[in-house]
Amino acid sequence: MMKTVLKIEGMMCGMCEAHICDAIRRAVPSAKKVAASRGKGEASFLTEETVDADALKAAIGATGYACLSVETAPYKKRSLFG
Repeated sequence: MMKTVLKIEGMMCGMCEAHICDAIRRAVPSAKKVAASRGKGEASFLTEETVDADALKAAIGATGYACLSVETAPYKKRSLFG
């Protein structure tokens, strides 16, 4: 699993978060656990493979928001028992 975190500028409300999540789902159909936080100024999601950062930036830019960075790193699911 890979976790991708995007730094996004311009989100002001819950609808902004929804627009970002929708844009991510359209750009990366295999994305799971898509979430956006206007307070943190970021969005994140999980995929099985790495994603095309330029395509993500273009998808976010098309919605009127600015994608400042895209970081992808391996993600290990945490469990209650270690």
